Amino acid sequence: MNKLYQKYIKTESLPTLFCPGCGNGIVQYAAIEAFDKLGIADDVACVSGIGCSSWIPCYFELDVIHTMHGRAIAFAEGLKLAQPKKKIMVFTGDGDCLAIGGNHLLHAAARNIDLTVVMVNNYIYGMTGGQKSPTTPMGSKTKTSPFGCYDEPLNGCKLVMALGASHVARWTTAHPVQLAKAIEDGLEHKGFSFIEVLSQCPVQAGKNVYGEKDPAKIMEGYKECTYRYREGEPPVEGKIPIGTFRKDETATEYLERVEARLASEGIRK
Repeated sequence: MNKLYQKYIKTESLPTLFCPGCGNGIVQYAAIEAFDKLGIADDVACVSGIGCSSWIPCYFELDVIHTMHGRAIAFAEGLKLAQPKKKIMVFTGDGDCLAIGGNHLLHAAARNIDLTVVMVNNYIYGMTGGQKSPTTPMGSKTKTSPFGCYDEPLNGCKLVMALGASHVARWTTAHPVQLAKAIEDGLEHKGFSFIEVLSQCPVQAGKNVYGEKDPAKIMEGYKECTYRYREGEPPVEGKIPIGTFRKDETATEYLERVEARLASEGIRK
């Protein structure tokens, strides 16, 4: 067995609940690579909500809270306030994060609170049968859009940047090395870090979104439909940008503002 899995994964709980070909295992491995590179196993705590990707941290030999649907970020904020020295990492999905959990995402990004949020975007509600999610592409036929999706999909990265998130990136499961580095950067960053991961769901999105159930072919498609974002360069028409969109080390983190206010009121020395 892989040495990092032996070190960070509850091997007695294997196999995972993930479907064959699911991208969650790639995200899981990228995260433990980042933990190991930074040597922070004793200093990190993970929080997740409900959905396929929310099972990712449940196999870690770490402090983990598996919470309610859409409430992962709210629990994570509370944990950060209670344990400010901990590095808090959230695993969530496009439905869990942008739909029922959208309000918590908005305020956490606006506060620039020191969390690292990994949003696994598979463009669909995979665990509950294949309903459309906030990121489902227009025209996709799903259980809840049988005549094709009419809604313009939400762009999580643009959303959190508009609200003030100080570290924002997007990668895919076809870019595991870059993804691990992005998670590492997010954990080191002091402020709100949002990392979107485009991930294959061969079972639900495979038939409803891609028209392709082979996970390898879906991942090849990710390589073809994306381009590396570089500041100052023009966008590539018809393709999705990947890379780091923002990394502002000068932005004031939320708990720093709280402590400064308490000090000014004489409550903190």
